[in-house]
Amino acid sequence: MQDAILVENVGKHFQRYHAERPLTLMEAALRGFRRVKPLEKRWALRNVSFEVAAGEMIGVIGHNGAGKSTLLQLLGKVAHPNEGRIKMRGRVGALLDLGAGFHGDLTGRENVFVTAIVTGLSRREVARRLDRIVEFAELEEFIDNPVRTYSTGMMMRLAFSVAVHTDPQILLVDEFLSVGDLSFQSKCLNCIAEMKEQGCAIVLVSHDVSQVERLCDRALWLKKGTVMAYGEPTVVAGQYTMEMRSQTQQRTPHHPIQLSASGTELRVNENRFGSMEVEIINVQLLPASEINRSDGLNVTIEYLASKPVEMPIFSVSISREDGQVFFDSNTQNMGITLPIIQDKGKIGLQIERLDLIGGRYFINVGIYAADWEYAYDFHWHVYSLTVKSNICGTGVLSPPCQWELKSLARSNTKS
Repeated sequence: MQDAILVENVGKHFQRYHAERPLTLMEAALRGFRRVKPLEKRWALRNVSFEVAAGEMIGVIGHNGAGKSTLLQLLGKVAHPNEGRIKMRGRVGALLDLGAGFHGDLTGRENVFVTAIVTGLSRREVARRLDRIVEFAELEEFIDNPVRTYSTGMMMRLAFSVAVHTDPQILLVDEFLSVGDLSFQSKCLNCIAEMKEQGCAIVLVSHDVSQVERLCDRALWLKKGTVMAYGEPTVVAGQYTMEMRSQTQQRTPHHPIQLSASGTELRVNENRFGSMEVEIINVQLLPASEINRSDGLNVTIEYLASKPVEMPIFSVSISREDGQVFFDSNTQNMGITLPIIQDKGKIGLQIERLDLIGGRYFINVGIYAADWEYAYDFHWHVYSLTVKSNICGTGVLSPPCQWELKSLARSNTKS
């Protein structure tokens, strides 16, 4: 099978300059030219090699600063490598940033035309696909409103819909599938599966190792710009998870058993992990820990930071009793950069509707270091959620739907 993407010994570095670098020729002449030269080169990527065949999907995992986004920028030709070579065969559809390229003052319709034409489609081709793009994004009522009035979820839906409806042979996705409601996530995953079957090569950057294991044919683990592991997703994801767990456990202090607000025991390194630099002191599920399948859910996390902590990442996931994760969202993926936190505080996540089949689930909450290297505090299978539904099934999602019986016209036959 022919490779759609070939990356061979790629390296990318950035220059670090003096903090008081002259900005003009006059300043350089007066202060001396020594501060004009770069102080050092910092390698964001070094000796990275892999290939992706048509119809394959590779997952790229690693902490913040590992070089994942830099790699996607090189593949998307936003930047160019300093070493090695990259070969791309086919039209590229890139989701490198949420809503990147959208102009806030233009309407959704106008942004669709601009973005799709930039990818290589003609205006006539965009016009033919416009209805499908809008319908997939579920924005029929808002497509003629300025994009600056859109929520993050609306921008995500529109950006994804444009990207997948421009017939890309290569799709680059940066931390995208964990944003949005469960129903739209399911639609995105189905769309990506169809694109794979049609021969599209896909590169997915994700911090969610279970997602990489589930979706990808191969995985690439980057650490400080170098390849730590490359191969079968289950093997690579397992190695990455073990290192992250090891880093967290090394920082987890001995802590007596505590009780959550609901009375569940919190046991260190069993259902609670982390350095405890920031502690989760309470989690509230509103309206209650028992909801109907079509209800929304508000998860409020109360925390205590004993000392200042810079740019923490808060996460919420939903899993079944067997550990299978069906929803995973965090502040970083939503484009939220938190300030320094200290003392007591609260943060909340509002999920408009879950649409899960009836059963028992768990809300898992965590607070992580800015680079995802380890957890400050993570509670696993502590907060139970019961979803009530009169619909039975073997799947997980239960979105609004209805059957419609249509009569078939009988053909008249002559004897």
